[in-house]
Amino acid sequence: MKANQKILSERPFANRSDFTDARKGFIAKIDGLELRDQNGNLLFRPDDFSFVDQDGSNAPASVNPSLWRQAALNNIHGLFEVSKGIYQIRGTDLSNMSIIEGDSGWILVDPLTARETASASFKLAQKHLGKKPVKAILFTHSHLDHFGGVDGILEHLTDDEKNNLRIIAPEGFVEEATSENIIAGIAMGRRAEFMYGKRLANDIRGHVDTGLGKLPVAGSFTFKQPTEIVTHDNLNLVIDGVPFEFQVVSGSEAPSEFTFYLPEQKAFCGAELVSRNMHNLYTLRGAKVRDARLWTAYIEEARVKFSDADVYFASHHWPLWGKDNINNFLEVQRDTYKFIHDQTVRMMNQGYTPNEIANQIKLPEALNQDFHNQGYYGTVQHNSKAVYQFYIGWYTGNPAKLHPLPESVSASHYVDMMGGISSVVEKAQKQFEEASNADAETGTERYRWLAELLNQAVFAAPDNTDARALLAKVYDQLGYQAESGPWRDVYLSAAYELRHGSPDNGIITPVSMKEILKATPVEELLASMSVRLNAEDAEGEELSILLNFTDVNEKHLITVKNSVMHHKKIAAQATADATLNLTFTIFVDIAVGQASLKDLLLGDELSVDGSSLDVLSFVGMFDKPAGTFNIVTP
Repeated sequence: MKANQKILSERPFANRSDFTDARKGFIAKIDGLELRDQNGNLLFRPDDFSFVDQDGSNAPASVNPSLWRQAALNNIHGLFEVSKGIYQIRGTDLSNMSIIEGDSGWILVDPLTARETASASFKLAQKHLGKKPVKAILFTHSHLDHFGGVDGILEHLTDDEKNNLRIIAPEGFVEEATSENIIAGIAMGRRAEFMYGKRLANDIRGHVDTGLGKLPVAGSFTFKQPTEIVTHDNLNLVIDGVPFEFQVVSGSEAPSEFTFYLPEQKAFCGAELVSRNMHNLYTLRGAKVRDARLWTAYIEEARVKFSDADVYFASHHWPLWGKDNINNFLEVQRDTYKFIHDQTVRMMNQGYTPNEIANQIKLPEALNQDFHNQGYYGTVQHNSKAVYQFYIGWYTGNPAKLHPLPESVSASHYVDMMGGISSVVEKAQKQFEEASNADAETGTERYRWLAELLNQAVFAAPDNTDARALLAKVYDQLGYQAESGPWRDVYLSAAYELRHGSPDNGIITPVSMKEILKATPVEELLASMSVRLNAEDAEGEELSILLNFTDVNEKHLITVKNSVMHHKKIAAQATADATLNLTFTIFVDIAVGQASLKDLLLGDELSVDGSSLDVLSFVGMFDKPAGTFNIVTP
């Protein structure tokens, strides 16, 4: 409570302009909206967050007041007019869908995460703006929440509309959109459960907001190939009579991304280059570290290139109006990332470690005058660690960190040296009680220390209920203090799993990704297979399998040797132990578990030239990870 009271003096809570902007242009919303999947399972219900007061001014002791304010702003949902001919649907998903009126129809920007959210949003627009043909869909970047709902739009279009539809995306979109979750998707999905609080209740002691929006909707994910690609060589397009000036910003927030400017409307769409929060240079679900210098340069390029903009709107949050306001917004966003970059590198070159830097770096007063660059999603602390990792990696130079023991082994030694598990828990309990009576800074520091200490205890003795229960209480306190939505959800998810255990099923199943996998280049899907090869099962094996995909007219030779799988596309027939003739669609069905290779071998949907036993032996070498592994216990 003391830590949350302290934040009230550190942020400009008297400034209410964000609430004015977030409500400006409101047209309508879907009252009582409930989004469900095809099996009737609830996906998202905005009213579940009605416990947050409309003005975001009555934060309970269990929620950081600054995050509470952001949650209230992200609760404002519905259809809005941004400016003449530009509309947005906000709050039906993590992201926004924008609508731009063309000469003869609509241009849609970012059709949300899932079919269910996109369909409901599109129907809301049709109800209040009238039914107009869709002439183009723009995917601003390669993250799922900006294209995964495309079929929710297409299902409402006529055949003529679909045949003439322009789907426009940045260079590299297909490769990045389909590959991001292919190689490391299982681990990223499991960690995303923590980052987005997927197992938490939506209430004052659970999930409140992600900072970026309410939550990502895990519905039906879909994908469509672009018909046009924006590159540095074609930055100016006319779409249904509307001139667009594009800016390629790939390598900033996403590996494939563009922003754009509408000169006739003087409107700048910032995509996710800039948002109403500090973004992630490293996202807690796991991803490649992003380049802070490049990101900063792109923001400055946009500020100068689109300096006549009177309106800013983006893929998340609410718009901003006024040339001076937009310029100031872009300057502060630019300087926030540059400050974190420059000061991290300065201290890194003085020999400070990532933890030392993260505990010292703080935004200067000049960059603490606004809410839009605060750590609701990314934070100064973990972004500084990302900068360190970007330049010199995980190793601090201290040889004690070079080849440490596994966590559970070292934890056992630590606990033994501290007098055993009972002694550790007893002392930790006393310090936990002291922390609640300390001042805000001392109390927070004590909770952070107890998290480290009790983590050792739990990893040394995972069945010790006292250690688990006390660590869960510590994580509760750290979660309640967090200004960052993901930090809150990570801490509270950890507490939840210490009390209730790991999940039975992953949140993103292979079946839910089927449509995206069908659009994935064959090479990418085979690359994901190679990282699932179980080295022990493949020990001493030498096999070659030729995959003949009859529907896409491609042949790929797979070899297993030295417990390593290689694959390559070939133009002609090759010698192999067996040839598997099938469609790529059937191959995807096998990959997601909707079809059994053993059963298919008895039918007509595929055939084998050579040894069927070799094919079955090959398939048996691969893991089938469930995405339910432990995180807060060994």
